Amino acid sequence: MNPADFVAALRASAPYVHAHNGRVFVVAFGGEVADRPDFDAFVYDLALLHSLGVKLVLVHGSRPQIDRQLAFRGLEPRFSGEFRVTDLPALECVKAAVGSLRMDLEARLSTSLASTPMGGARLKVASGNWVTARPVGIRNGVDFQHTGEVRRIDVDTLRGVLEQDRIALVSPVGYSPTGEIFNLRSADVATAMAVALGADKLVLVSNSDPETWKLAADTGDAGQLSLAEGERLLAAANDIDELDRRYLTAALEAGRGGVKRVHLIGAAAEGALLRELYTRDGLGLMLYADAHYEAVREASIEDVGGILALIQPLEDAGVLVPRSREQLELEIAKFDVMVRDGLVVACCALFPFEDNGMAEFSCVAVHPDYRRSGRAAALLARAEETARKLGIDRLFTLTTHTPHWFVEHGFKPARPDDLPMQRRQLYNWQRNSAVLIKLL
Repeated sequence: MNPADFVAALRASAPYVHAHNGRVFVVAFGGEVADRPDFDAFVYDLALLHSLGVKLVLVHGSRPQIDRQLAFRGLEPRFSGEFRVTDLPALECVKAAVGSLRMDLEARLSTSLASTPMGGARLKVASGNWVTARPVGIRNGVDFQHTGEVRRIDVDTLRGVLEQDRIALVSPVGYSPTGEIFNLRSADVATAMAVALGADKLVLVSNSDPETWKLAADTGDAGQLSLAEGERLLAAANDIDELDRRYLTAALEAGRGGVKRVHLIGAAAEGALLRELYTRDGLGLMLYADAHYEAVREASIEDVGGILALIQPLEDAGVLVPRSREQLELEIAKFDVMVRDGLVVACCALFPFEDNGMAEFSCVAVHPDYRRSGRAAALLARAEETARKLGIDRLFTLTTHTPHWFVEHGFKPARPDDLPMQRRQLYNWQRNSAVLIKLL
């Protein structure tokens, strides 16, 4: 990376470093991820998250580790539907696999060798009996025995651990008030943890790549979905395996439970966790319950800087007529903006000439990273709705560079003489802008 790219990347990530500091993230990964040869790099990224001020709850799975323990003892894995059947011999394998993996994770998180990215980290890790479980019971005639489901999370103790600047490490087991041990599904534990803690994010790390799922091809812009879109897409997705479908289901349950952002990422991509959390468009899929993640709204005085940054390159190129900051501040009530995660990504203005039953649709600009995704059309639709409420039946626009776009959206060529008198007097004959009018 050259110095300019490094500085640009650091500046781009700075808002997320600030936004994530002190936030609670639940990060869940399956035993398949822990088996990867590059798992150490993933652990180093978790350590980096912690060093940047993120309060981490880690939930690990252990399915392949349990299967290996069963095979070592000459036992066959038994499943019925979505659950493993955990009899007493299988429970011994669960205890051996989960305990061994938990200790391996604690050892990795304790690494502080100068030759590693965790040099001098001195991380503190805590585990505990924070999950109270109950038996799944008998379903469709199958007794699941020591397979359980989450009953309650000890939220107060967990919060105390996080306040002590410790990483909470949670295994997929739970305990009953009578002292029984239950084998749990890690995705269920992670979801319950995130909902109970009111976590700011739940991150589900898959051994596969969510961007290769057929689901990802239909997720719109950069893999961000609302919960409603996620529900529809999950119902239509038939090409993902059982474990990934469980992750998607868990993501939706967490969103419905109040977790505003749920991320699904693949473990294979270098730095996938950091790229998803510290870049604007991320790497995997994100489900958001926050209606304001991307919103179209009336502009406010606080948006002036963002609008100026958006329109300045177009003004320099002669696409838009230059506006000073003072002029923009005076006209800000006429503007609508589309804001994505705090960034103004598109804007437009609507100037009514109510005596003529007309309004000018102008100053349309979309951030280069978000063009060709229907945002300008969405702003036009909003402007048309606003115009109709004002009793206006015709929109007009003046353009030198994009008349074809307006024609494609229902505008027809017109003449300067067709403009309202007040606007006609300000027409710049040197620019010779095309005049287009749309009947509403």
